[in-house]
Amino acid sequence: MSHIEFTKQSPDNVAFYFQGWQPDTSPRGAVCLVHGLGEHTGRYAHVAAALNAAGYAVLGFDLRGHGKSGGPRGHTPTYDTLMDDIGRLLDETTARYPGKPQFLYGHSLGGNLVLNYALRRKPRIAGVVATSPAIRVTNPLPAVQVALAKVMNKLQPGMQMANGLALDGLARDPEVIRAYTSDPLVHNKISVRLAMGMLQTGEWALAHAAEFTLPLLLVHGSADKLTSAAASQEFAAKVRGDCTLKVWEGFYHETHNEPEKADVLRFMVDWLRAHTTSG
Repeated sequence: MSHIEFTKQSPDNVAFYFQGWQPDTSPRGAVCLVHGLGEHTGRYAHVAAALNAAGYAVLGFDLRGHGKSGGPRGHTPTYDTLMDDIGRLLDETTARYPGKPQFLYGHSLGGNLVLNYALRRKPRIAGVVATSPAIRVTNPLPAVQVALAKVMNKLQPGMQMANGLALDGLARDPEVIRAYTSDPLVHNKISVRLAMGMLQTGEWALAHAAEFTLPLLLVHGSADKLTSAAASQEFAAKVRGDCTLKVWEGFYHETHNEPEKADVLRFMVDWLRAHTTSG
């Protein structure tokens, strides 16, 4: 496998850091990676290695306000801006791997984003993988706090606060948490605008799940303390087309970082292979 990295400027002058991993032979497909809140694409190198070994190229970018990309930490001007950013990731993937089947793969916040992108923008891709998607949080915010956030979203949308992620809920492997807390590219910031956008669009996606038309793999850990496994089950139940729901019993939020991650990645690869046609 080989590693690539480059930076591209967005129309609103944010420098986006892209990185990708390529198999040594011509890929059978390309996976477009959208990471979670506060983290970055570098945390997925082992996932990319497993996908490369199965013949898939992986290309991702650090979300605006995250990792090595520019922008205020944990903030987006609008939710539609994030949709546009994902569109440019797909365009970049098409340019690099023309004619190859494409899959959108998002985790947590990224899972919310890829589900919404598929519903709102209706891309012509081979399928979507959403792991631990932030459709709903496991422990909903108090109504008073939500009401205050709605007001601040209008008055001061860029106001930052701690994202409140319970780090011991990331994975059952203590080494994963140690690496996360010592990673200089990880941050715990979220703006009011992004927080409200995530909550509102999660509910919107759930309300429109019956309109989901692309092949979908939904993955969640039953013991996820951060995002709701029940919401993923509810979403899957509403999808009328090709939807595979895999709930890993006892697993935490980052299923791809659990001690049984080899099984998780093998399941994902098998699903990708079953949904790949030759490019």
